[in-house]
Amino acid sequence: MKKHALYLYNRAIQGVNPLNRLDLDSLRESMPMPDPSFPIKIHPRQTHKMVVGSTLFPHHWHEHLEFLYFVSGTATIECGSVPISLQSGDLCVVNSNELHYGISTSEDLSFYAMIVDISLLHSHSADAIETKFITPIIQNRILFQNRITEDAEITRCMVSIIGELERKELGYELSIKSHLYGLLSLLVRNYVATLKELDVYRHKLKDLERLAPVFTYIDEYYRDKITVEQLANIAGLSRFHFSRLFKQVTDKSLVEYINLVRINKSESMLRGTGMTISEIALASGFSDIYYFSRTFKKLKKTPPTEWRKTEHNGVDK
Repeated sequence: MKKHALYLYNRAIQGVNPLNRLDLDSLRESMPMPDPSFPIKIHPRQTHKMVVGSTLFPHHWHEHLEFLYFVSGTATIECGSVPISLQSGDLCVVNSNELHYGISTSEDLSFYAMIVDISLLHSHSADAIETKFITPIIQNRILFQNRITEDAEITRCMVSIIGELERKELGYELSIKSHLYGLLSLLVRNYVATLKELDVYRHKLKDLERLAPVFTYIDEYYRDKITVEQLANIAGLSRFHFSRLFKQVTDKSLVEYINLVRINKSESMLRGTGMTISEIALASGFSDIYYFSRTFKKLKKTPPTEWRKTEHNGVDK
């Protein structure tokens, strides 16, 4: 039985139709909260040197809003299929269900990632705040621009929320909610996406839903040979229409995307195993070590051997 047929069969016996365009669960990242009764969390910023080209997080999406606040250094974050360059002091807003991916572009990169379930701000009654703002944000009828720079008020809100979450002093929940309302008010006043951007987002979300099982298949079978025909069959599209849609959603050809997934998978092997470069190339889906090395250098701007040395020599700041 071919790999893609086995994949379809396994998904079917699990009660999941891989051709269902509304099946997002397989690609969405689960976001468990430390305190379900107060659904907000923050990932502490790292204090060690980054390797330029390191993957910060692979392609994924989730229902919650995410705020990436950059303390130092530079990074490139893809939101949808648009790469955004960010630096110290910038804020990246990732909207609900927006496909995103990040890489480091400097050694001194340091940033906070804050995940917020906007239901935290739900009103028990249908007041003006709930009707005009909270519900539309949750339903993606209000979207925000992704890159925010040189906004002192936004920065103050983010720094205040981060500080409250880190200290957790008496009444920190009250303070965080007040700052979240302040943050959203600034976003609504100054950084709401245009109607054109909203329309583009809706089209991308629809296309993303159709390609969800394709992304899942690639992530599961990246070590194997993957063809356009296999993935087009999974998506229920002709080869031509699949290739065009995939390019529209990811801004990458299928080969470019698969190579990126494989190279990202190889990072952890270079970082945490004693495997040889040849072994890592094979384990990440490349049959040719020279092609692996060329592709790695193209995407990470350094050969895998040098990248491994740099990663191992990283020291805490």
